[in-house]
Amino acid sequence: MSSNKIKWSSWPLLVPALALLAGILLVPLADTFIRSVSAPGTYTNLLTDGVTMTVLWRTAVTAATVTVAALLIGYPYAYLMTRVSPRARGILLVIVLIPFWTSVMARNFAWIIILQDGGPVQSLFAFFGAEDVVLYGSTAGVTIAMTQVMLPFMVLPLFSTLGGIDRRLLLAARGLGSSPTAAFWKVFWPLSRGGVMAGVILVFTLSLGFYVTPALLGSPQESLVAQLLAQRTTLLLDFAAAGALGMVVLVVTLVLVAWANRMGGTVSAIGVVAASPPKDR
Repeated sequence: MSSNKIKWSSWPLLVPALALLAGILLVPLADTFIRSVSAPGTYTNLLTDGVTMTVLWRTAVTAATVTVAALLIGYPYAYLMTRVSPRARGILLVIVLIPFWTSVMARNFAWIIILQDGGPVQSLFAFFGAEDVVLYGSTAGVTIAMTQVMLPFMVLPLFSTLGGIDRRLLLAARGLGSSPTAAFWKVFWPLSRGGVMAGVILVFTLSLGFYVTPALLGSPQESLVAQLLAQRTTLLLDFAAAGALGMVVLVVTLVLVAWANRMGGTVSAIGVVAASPPKDR
């Protein structure tokens, strides 16, 4: 039997998965799109509404800030994971995975206690003379909490990529007269850009649709897109405007993913989670 016949005979096995995907993803998306275009001028009103555009801009800035902060923290951490012994690597990996084993609500209520008035963070700032710093109910507090939640989604792709880089290339660069800093930026960093791109896109797109953390730690005056969507669907019952806003966020996400694939590709989520520890070199 030829390989083409084997491939075609395997297609029926995908029918249940494709049907399930269509039922839970494509049908709701189609319904949302139909609702968004059911009212004339929905997209025009959306793009000319000052409040909506302010919320979209605030969401984009918050997601970008969370992404940059997660990258600055996650890259050195993932690099350290590839340099330590297997036992220490396992401990560091468990620390990364602990947030997945903790309830989202529990983590957010913990941040409320930490950031609230008179809490540990405000007391620390007051100790250094900054008594007026208030993080609870602000975008800054939401950004800090979101960074902690999103950090594993940055570390895991980076760990998968950095662990696969052959460090003998750095030794070769050093042997050719390159300094450690130059060897890192000219050899190691370009090889790690695939993991960086995967983590950046993953964290940014997930941050765009965050709801629980901004709802609990933020304020209505500084709401994000997910809060605006919830308000328009549950309070205002404006499903057309909510659908249009959701479609705009979806298009932005798809454009970012396509750009990431064009720039250097992304890491499969399954491959990231199931990544084996790097070999000691």
